[in-house]
Order: sequence, then C-alpha cells, then structure tokens
Amino acid sequence: MEAALLGSMISAMATVLGAIPLLFVKTLSEKWKDILIAFTAGIMVSASTFGLMPQSLQEGGIITLSVGLLLGIVVLDLIEKNIPHVDVENKSIGSFDSKSLLVIVALFIHNIPEGLSTGFSYASENAGLGPMVAISIGAQNMPEGLVLAVFLINSQVNKYKAFAIVFLTGMMELVSAVIGYFTASYIEWLIGYGLAFAAGAMMFIVYKELIPESHGHGYERPSTYSFIIGLLIMVYISYVFV
Repeated sequence: MEAALLGSMISAMATVLGAIPLLFVKTLSEKWKDILIAFTAGIMVSASTFGLMPQSLQEGGIITLSVGLLLGIVVLDLIEKNIPHVDVENKSIGSFDSKSLLVIVALFIHNIPEGLSTGFSYASENAGLGPMVAISIGAQNMPEGLVLAVFLINSQVNKYKAFAIVFLTGMMELVSAVIGYFTASYIEWLIGYGLAFAAGAMMFIVYKELIPESHGHGYERPSTYSFIIGLLIMVYISYVFV
C-alpha cells in the first residue's frame, strides 16, 4: 500500500512539476513543446504495449483484454467529446470566466481514469508494473500541467494561483488512484479489466491528442525521433522493473 501511495503521489505531482517553469517564464517554444509531447507519447505507447496489455492478458485472458481495452477507449472518447479542451493559443481570452472554470472541472474529470490506471497497476500481481505505469502517467502529466498553467496565465490568473489550481487537479488523480487500488485489491477479477482499461485510455490519448499535437507546427522530424527515444527509454525501464 505504501508503494502504491508513493507512486501515485509522484505521478500526480508530475502535473505540478510540469507547471513549475511557468513561474519563471511565460512561454515555451512550439518546437520544444512538440518534442516533449512526442517523447511522452513514446513512453505511453511503450508502457501500454509492453507492460499493461501483456499483464492484462496474463491476469484475465483475451476477452478481458479486449473488453477492458475497448472500454478505456470509449470512456476517454466520451470525456473528450463532452468536456472542453485547453486552448493555450487562444489569444482572445481576457479574464478568468465560466469557460476557464469549466476547463478546470474538465481536467479534474480527465485525471480520474489516469489515477485509476495507476491504482489498478499497483494492485496487479506484477510488482514492477505499478512503478512503470506511474512513470508513464507522470510523464504525460508534466506537459499537461504546463499546458494548463499557460492557459490559466493567458486567462489573467496570477502565476501562484495557477500553480495552486494545477496542484489540485493533480490531487484528483491521487484520490482516484487510491480508489482504484482498493477496488482492485478487494475485487481481484477487476484487475485484468483495469489494466486493459488503462492501456486503452493511454493509447487513445496518444493517438487522438499527443501525436497530432506534436505534428502540428512543422517539427515532425524531431518529434518522431523524440517519440522513439521515449519508447526506448520506457522499454529499458520495463526491463528493470518488470
């Protein structure tokens, strides 16, 4: 339990870590944003393919893997369709309004399946899977925290208030991770579905959000190399932990 709490905390607080540069600078170049996002995509693809999916197959079989994977994709798809997106390049934003509040609420909701993924992974029989997923989710949380902080500052929110809001969104992920861990611990047959759900959610984020975003500003080539590097790094991490 202690390891699950620590890993979930580190993963959740990566959101805050991503926002820290905005305390010192207001913007990050499009090139570096694309490179970092592609790197994150590589990490998440690797964690899903070499960690979550094989373990789900081992825990519950092919039906469990298929159902959980599709469920993760559908849930993330519904979230994406029904909540607003953070548009950091929207220069028309002039104040913190109801739209800004809606975006924050949306990110709270968005962090729930990510936290559940971490919790399910720590509940697995594979002791190394939890740290692997926590690292991959944490890597995705860092640019997410940066994007949210930029959005809030563009909405004329004080930098320190923006930092506090980012912190609270990260804490939502920690809470959902604890819920996922205890649920899977007491209802063991859910673990296989939970791991596949996590893989589906992560793959949806990668293909729907991260890869298109990293290829939208003319830096496709460095982003592609960054993706491969991220994938390889997570392969090495999985070799150590799993």
